[in-house]
Amino acid sequence: MHALRRIVPTALASLAVSACSSMPPLEAVERVDLERFMGDWYVIANIPTFLEKGAHNAVESYELDSDGTIATTFTFRDGAFDGPVKTYTPRGFITSESNAVWGMQFIWPIKADYRIVYLDETYSTTVIGRNRRDFVWIMAREPQIPAARYDEIFTMLGDVGYDVSEIQRVPQQW
Repeated sequence: MHALRRIVPTALASLAVSACSSMPPLEAVERVDLERFMGDWYVIANIPTFLEKGAHNAVESYELDSDGTIATTFTFRDGAFDGPVKTYTPRGFITSESNAVWGMQFIWPIKADYRIVYLDETYSTTVIGRNRRDFVWIMAREPQIPAARYDEIFTMLGDVGYDVSEIQRVPQQW
């Protein structure tokens, strides 16, 4: 009976923690005009994947292919502004009628969750997130964005469950 008094509270605490840690799906924007979204996006800040740690001058480029998929080219300099150029070419697959949720395929057959969670009306700033809130990319058509816009996005990401202490600026110098 004494052991039961220790086990039950521990089990209940574990259930409570696991229930609190599951987040609702990350809401994507209502609609994306793919033609307007295509082109170059400078990565302003991110929670980097292992591939992009230390990236400088990171740019993600999208091109809509005739089959409806998105040819993607991710280019950056590794470790410094004069570091070696790295290029990755995943493919995006639209998975929602809104065009705001994609499967991004780096390696067949795996398609990673990729959600356009913020897009300003001029298509000059966007945020790509994931339901797991493990990675995020703040991107813009120019290599810098106004501090007020960055702060607004940073706050929004915290509000939707991201650990904003993990977000890192990506050095851009052109």
